[in-house]
Parts: sequence; structure tokens; C-alpha cells
Amino acid sequence: MSTLAIILIVVGVLLLLLFVAGALVARRRTEGDYADHVAQADQALEAARAADRGWDKAVLESTARAALERERPGWTYELHLVLVDDRPGMVDDRAHLVAVGDGSEARLVLTREAGGDWVVEAVQ
Repeated sequence: MSTLAIILIVVGVLLLLLFVAGALVARRRTEGDYADHVAQADQALEAARAADRGWDKAVLESTARAALERERPGWTYELHLVLVDDRPGMVDDRAHLVAVGDGSEARLVLTREAGGDWVVEAVQ
């Protein structure tokens, strides 16, 4: 075998290894970013709850689960709070939750009514 062929094979194997390693690092970083984003949303929820009552995670989740049962009956999923939009007063408050399961996901946007009850504005 010629020297040039050996060099090309070695370079090709090194490039393949670098590509695979880069893909693994990018995937791990994306999963870590998502977990950090969920943790930040939980912290924002706690701050909002401390500022004004009505940000009860159990109530948010039960409202979202009822909407998902209507939209996708029998779907198995994990529910994550990803955004808390706590504005002055109560009427403009919003919470975004993401349901992930069976290779698909759904984003729910919840808003607070004047009486303080949470309602689903959108399921995407």
C-alpha cells in the first residue's frame, strides 16, 4: 500500500472521530441547556409565588393536564414548566409548559383570568 493511501486513511478516520465527538458534545450541551432552562423557570415561579399568591405549580399542572387530556386523550408525557411571565397585577400573567412524550411535544400557554383562575390560552 502506498504512503499516500495510508495518510488519506488516517486523515479520514481522524475526521470521522472528530465529527462523532463534536456531535456527542453538541447533544450533551443541548440537553444541559434544556435542564437549565427548566430550572430557571422553576426559580422564576418561586419568585412570582412570593410576590403575589396564585402561582401554584400544582394548579398550573392540573390545568395543563386537563387540556392535554381533551386534546390528546391517553397520551403519556412529562410536563415541564419552561416560562413564567409574571407581570404587574394578575390579568396579564402567563405560564408556558411543555409536554414531552412518545417522540412528540406540545406547548401550552396558560393565562390568568381576572378572578385568579388559570385557563389554557393555546395548545400548540
